[in-house]
Amino acid sequence: MTSISAVGHAELAAVPKAKSRNPSLDRARTFLTLVVLLHHAVIPYTYFGHTDPKSFFGFDMIVLATDSFFMAMFFFLSGLFVWPGIARKGPLNYLSDRLLRLGLPFVICAFTVIPLAYYAISLRHHPEIGFSDYWWNMVTKGPWPSGPIWFLWVLFAFDLVACLLYRLSPHLLDPINRLSLHGRRRPAVFFAVMLAVTGAFYVPGLMIYGPASWFEFGPFSVQHGRVMLYASYFFFGAGIGVAQMDRGLLAADGRMARVSWDWMVLAIVPYCLLWVLIFIKREILGNPSPLPNWYEALYAICFTVFSVAIMFLILAFFQRFRQSGSAKLLDPMQADAYGIFLVHYPIALWLQYWLFDYDLPAIVKAAIGFVLTVALSWALTRALRQIPGATRVL
Repeated sequence: MTSISAVGHAELAAVPKAKSRNPSLDRARTFLTLVVLLHHAVIPYTYFGHTDPKSFFGFDMIVLATDSFFMAMFFFLSGLFVWPGIARKGPLNYLSDRLLRLGLPFVICAFTVIPLAYYAISLRHHPEIGFSDYWWNMVTKGPWPSGPIWFLWVLFAFDLVACLLYRLSPHLLDPINRLSLHGRRRPAVFFAVMLAVTGAFYVPGLMIYGPASWFEFGPFSVQHGRVMLYASYFFFGAGIGVAQMDRGLLAADGRMARVSWDWMVLAIVPYCLLWVLIFIKREILGNPSPLPNWYEALYAICFTVFSVAIMFLILAFFQRFRQSGSAKLLDPMQADAYGIFLVHYPIALWLQYWLFDYDLPAIVKAAIGFVLTVALSWALTRALRQIPGATRVL
């Protein structure tokens, strides 16, 4: 068997040549965007975020699953293209491009999209407040929630750290890349290492901060207990992308896609254990605050295993069925996925505001909200991308 260390520094450090996009990764990213929209469409009808008189337990199952992996996987996918991007453009030019792609949308959305979204919630409690007064109070007095756009500034911070590390040494992530090349034949080794590292970051974080603690400064926010988990996903992705991504863990002919059912088992078992722990918390422990350390540790371990396993399952699925017609259904949305992510939140919340007073089952409300959010967000993104220069950002 070829040793992991057999790949030389010169081969790894070579600037990657421009290649055609990997449709499997594009479809995975588009799929995650739809998962975000689904998450926001169903959360009002759950035990976790019960803001509507109607509820459905199946939505609790969806929210528990999606919240456990989708943002971490976004960071992983973003990290895949960091190292070759820095190598081609240089750190300063790369950061300049990322500032345009991430910083500008963050600022615009913080002043427009986010106030529009949360005004729909505010109207339920304070219908007498006009939007201009609400906007001014949010911006000047707070709180100024970030909604889903917190992802943008945190990703830019990780990009900044990556550029600093690259200046320090372009070879810092070579061990992860060698592990990826080894993972073409033995993906379980990469899985085990990634699980151990992400668990080492997340378990202490959850035990120290708990699940509800957030750093907040104006529109800048991030969950304390998860920020290092997200960083570990990002840099594992960056390590895979250092060089020869098409010959490593994510290779089209790699073993990862051929063991997709194994990833399913590895995802289902810890997911079921999460529900066992939730039952223990509610029915046996009586929802104490704070929760015992042993409980937080067990929950964090199950969370970590599920999160890594379901990411491997999704990646394996899109690799395995890359020629499938059903997978190709996501292709028309690929170019608009980022814009859909940016603009969907006020659309989702105003649809929920409109549906609130209708005596409809939770499933019907969520279905209407999801379908219309996808359609309207996609149409709005298509329109915005017609603006000259907008495609550089969206």
